[in-house]
Amino acid sequence: MIIEPRMRGFICLTSHPDGCAQNVKNQIEYVKSKGAIAGGKKVLVIGASTGFGLASRISSAFGSDAATIGVFFEKPPTEGRTASPGWYNSAAFEKEAKQAGLYAKSVNCDAFSDEVKRQTLDLIKADLGQVDLIIYSLASPVRLDPKTGVLHRSVLKPIGDTFTNKTVDFHSGKVSEVSIEPSNGDDIENTVKVMGGEDWEMWIDALKAENLLAPGATTVAYSYIGPSLTEAVYRKGTIGRAKDHLEATAFTITDSLASIGGKAYVSVNKALVTQASSAIPVIPLYISLLYKIMKEEGIHEGCIEQIQRLYSERLYTGKEVAVDDKGRIRIDDWEMRPEVQEKVAKLWLEATTENIPEISDLEGYRSDFHNLFGFGFEGVDYKAEANEMVNVESIA
Repeated sequence: MIIEPRMRGFICLTSHPDGCAQNVKNQIEYVKSKGAIAGGKKVLVIGASTGFGLASRISSAFGSDAATIGVFFEKPPTEGRTASPGWYNSAAFEKEAKQAGLYAKSVNCDAFSDEVKRQTLDLIKADLGQVDLIIYSLASPVRLDPKTGVLHRSVLKPIGDTFTNKTVDFHSGKVSEVSIEPSNGDDIENTVKVMGGEDWEMWIDALKAENLLAPGATTVAYSYIGPSLTEAVYRKGTIGRAKDHLEATAFTITDSLASIGGKAYVSVNKALVTQASSAIPVIPLYISLLYKIMKEEGIHEGCIEQIQRLYSERLYTGKEVAVDDKGRIRIDDWEMRPEVQEKVAKLWLEATTENIPEISDLEGYRSDFHNLFGFGFEGVDYKAEANEMVNVESIA
């Protein structure tokens, strides 16, 4: 079938298998071009199919020759309907890993569930024995608590007051004002349940209980802080409470890993175009302005550049891992440079529908958004028939 992008708001309803494969190949080539990383050799990535999780799996495999197990929840293809992009990404990754002689297997189902934890632990036990790096990179709007059976839904809301500010429709380029009503009831608790650190800790506890963590094992979860422009709706909103919980959980996990000399970290990463970030009002405008500045300064990074730098310049330097005063790795350091933020804040005040094409990199935002679904890559013939029925080899 000939596959074209079909957009609905911040979602693309189709994905291109060949484009997703090219995306994976491009990331692999970048990691290989940067040289070897003295990183983990047996790696579990929870949330491994897109964004930072996919970049983590690629960086481990092709930077450190690591055996990897990826856990994700993606939609497989059916005749005439494409899979989700994460499915095609994972299929391409496994193919490339196999060709490179690297172990790679995947588990596709709800990572919050006890059943998937059990399946993954059994796979580690049978094939790897233990793991020495665990990446936690889940991004889900809902979580079914396996202990209580309660379905929790996260919300993106400010706390206390209505938030009003500029936003941009990244499809049309229209700049407008958006207002978001404050959280109420159980909004905060539910968001913490979905996006906080509880499930991360459950994964580590389960691995430790069955002696599947290698001595000195490291685990890393990903977070975001962002600028003052977005803090009312993000870092000081319901999601911010969840991130606070995630970051506090790192200390709890580190305490529990003391007996094996292990350590848990939260890495605060850069703002990037993802399906999740595209759904957050004000974030597309912020990112498009940020991209403009960072590209002009020569310090722009995508997911793979961020994670390769996290591995090579933070986690695996042979020295103590550098953290901020709250114990967090700050790989958002280039984004948060004062001179960068000052320029973004100035452009924010100036932004209108009329000048947004000139003062921002909205075109770069759109390109990155299309790339998420496998569209817009050089070397892919999008007018040709594509086979949507691609399998992830290790998944029956």
